[in-house]
Amino acid sequence: MTRHIVVIGGGYSGLAAALRTARRLRDARVTLVNPRAHFVERVRLHQLAAGQQLREHPLADVLGRAGVDFVLGRVRELDPDDRRLVVDSLEAPMRYDTLVYAVGSVADTNAPGVTDHAATVAEFAEARALRDRVATVAREEGTVAVVGGGLTGIETAAELAETYPRLRVRLVTDGKPGATLSERGRSHLLRSFERLGVEVRGDAKAVEVRPGAVRLADGDAVTADLVVWATGFGVPDLAARSSLAVDAIGRVVVDDSLRSVSHPDVYAVGDSAVVGHTDGSPLRMACATALPLGQYVGDVIAARANGKQPRPRRFRYVIRCLSLGRRDGLIQFVDAHDRPRERILTGRTAARFKEMVVRGATFTARRPGPYLPWR
Repeated sequence: MTRHIVVIGGGYSGLAAALRTARRLRDARVTLVNPRAHFVERVRLHQLAAGQQLREHPLADVLGRAGVDFVLGRVRELDPDDRRLVVDSLEAPMRYDTLVYAVGSVADTNAPGVTDHAATVAEFAEARALRDRVATVAREEGTVAVVGGGLTGIETAAELAETYPRLRVRLVTDGKPGATLSERGRSHLLRSFERLGVEVRGDAKAVEVRPGAVRLADGDAVTADLVVWATGFGVPDLAARSSLAVDAIGRVVVDDSLRSVSHPDVYAVGDSAVVGHTDGSPLRMACATALPLGQYVGDVIAARANGKQPRPRRFRYVIRCLSLGRRDGLIQFVDAHDRPRERILTGRTAARFKEMVVRGATFTARRPGPYLPWR
């Protein structure tokens, strides 16, 4: 009987895993299930929110050329004990021999008022809806408050400010913006914000979103016509609702080969998996993590299917890339464990470098060839 390998999720990690598995296991049937018909360049969603047109990448075309089946639909139920999925677009449950869980992450919207009064940029539909709201506020020369001083908040604030010079953009963050950057990196960031007119409200913990304002822990408030919530990410609750072993936020707990510690027929990768360096320090939720580990999962599945021992997982970071609008950027060099070095690259050169990295990630995700930082 032909082995059936199902991948849930068509993002960077899921797409890479499906294509790599199909390449390594020619005699297996590989199916990818995803709720969207197109591959989403998630690292560009702040550009979409600012009104830019993103290129479409139909998954059926990409997968079809590699011999991977594509099912357009959302997985509603997962039963890893019975190796069965319920997909909303299929009449009958889908069965599998091996599962790759790559459902990604969602915006963390647990703070009071966020769901009702704020927008996010974590998913395609959310970023597209935000695009229209930002355009309306910009026409009225209003104010947007971006809450969150991480990479998502920084890129969103810079992109909106550059695209709409008359829009008043405020960045609200608990701590300093760009806390994971070097001193030189933070200095360039603040100079860029000053040039773009982004107002920074640091050491300000947002605790609630109300109509027209963000309430802070100290009792003060930041007024805004539109609030963009970018404080962090959570994960869908699909794994938590199944019998898979998960952590406190619902990510699948895996071993060094990215195999579920509770169900050996399930692998998890990307933002929805708990993955760390060999010393136990965590890997961050990022394309730079998801893409190579998605390919690694394909190699592991193929090795075990052929009765071989998979090679050890090795992983290191090299850089962090930030776009600060279309004409400025920041490349922060880091050590293997993602700690910042003092070396940076800035300006138009960095912006071009970031664009090259983003294009390269999409190119690599759509092909099963090598992208192997663990070798």
